[in-house]
Amino acid sequence: MSPTVMRSGPYRLFFFSNEAGESAHVHVQRDRMLAKYWLDPVVLARSTGFSPRELRLIQAIVIENQATLLEAWHEFFTD
Repeated sequence: MSPTVMRSGPYRLFFFSNEAGESAHVHVQRDRMLAKYWLDPVVLARSTGFSPRELRLIQAIVIENQATLLEAWHEFFTD
């Protein structure tokens, strides 16, 4: 299961439900491209297919929504 936390333009931000043992992070998908960002602090963990320019745009989205994403992480993985 991979619940969608939010959408921003063409991007889907979501968690994989089997990653509770990791530090808080979010996956971002557009088409066949995928990136993973740690949430505290916001840092790119890895990506496949995104250009450096697009990764900077996505990172800005993650930073702008960091508090919401962290709250959603803690709610999802502590229930």
